[in-house]
Amino acid sequence: MTVAAANSISAKPVPPPRHYSNENITLKPIMPILVTKTQKSTFPSSVKSFTIASLQQYTDSFSEENLIGEGMIGSVYRAELPDGKLIAVKKLNSATSKQQSEDEFAQLVSVLSNIQHESVVKLVGYCFEYGQRLIIYEYCSNTTLYDALHLEDETHKKLSWNARIRIALRAAKALEYMHEVCHPPIVHMNFKSANILLDDKFDPLISDCGLAPLLSDTYTSQVAGGYGAPELELGAYTQQSDVFSFGVVMLELLTGRKSYDSTRPRGEQFLVRWAIPQLHDIDALAKMAEPEFRPPMSEIAQDLLNMIQRES
Repeated sequence: MTVAAANSISAKPVPPPRHYSNENITLKPIMPILVTKTQKSTFPSSVKSFTIASLQQYTDSFSEENLIGEGMIGSVYRAELPDGKLIAVKKLNSATSKQQSEDEFAQLVSVLSNIQHESVVKLVGYCFEYGQRLIIYEYCSNTTLYDALHLEDETHKKLSWNARIRIALRAAKALEYMHEVCHPPIVHMNFKSANILLDDKFDPLISDCGLAPLLSDTYTSQVAGGYGAPELELGAYTQQSDVFSFGVVMLELLTGRKSYDSTRPRGEQFLVRWAIPQLHDIDALAKMAEPEFRPPMSEIAQDLLNMIQRES
């Protein structure tokens, strides 16, 4: 798998920069496609449009039995198409839907449709009817990295050291693609183990990519559940903030601990705070927690690849 093989969002891809800017990305980033008031909202023709009626049928009226996840911006339901194929339907909650005009939602769908990477969940379609906004993705039938790490079951036992490093590498490649290949760059802003789906081969698929514009202005490092970088409290988010979140996931993979665990003693509840004293060069680690000292995802991906090659 190479990032160079991934398609760029731009019709004319530009060479990915080795290092990216430290310029802050606000919690309400400007979408890359501009639509004037005189233009009619245009959804990409390559993405299927679903009706509310059809999605109600496929989800059994969005029944509790088909609810597979809930988050800050909405709920996700399992749906079965008439041909038996499963899809995942993200139904945006009313507060999130009200933030998005038809033009903005069309822009969002266009951006999502252009994110093409083997380790990113693929967009299947959308629904825009009766004031509701829904996003439809391919369905991953296995589990999430969070559940695989923290639930004591057969899946947990399959997470060998090699499997964990491979998951980390592929997740790093996905973020590298978003940060350094996509033009303009895309930040994830909600990167965590619960948003890393694992297929039947334990290959990772990153979910919620491109949805940063939907997150609330009140999104803070506390809301982020231990994954949020310190600068998030100041109301700004950068590509390096994604790097911090990736580092927390790496700590989860290495230690088996949760990013935040309220059942542990106070000094051990946040994984990052607990882990720093356990490692050797505390001064260097403190510097790396600052945005300007965090390496780009391309360097992290290369380091992980070198690790795998040395062990093979």
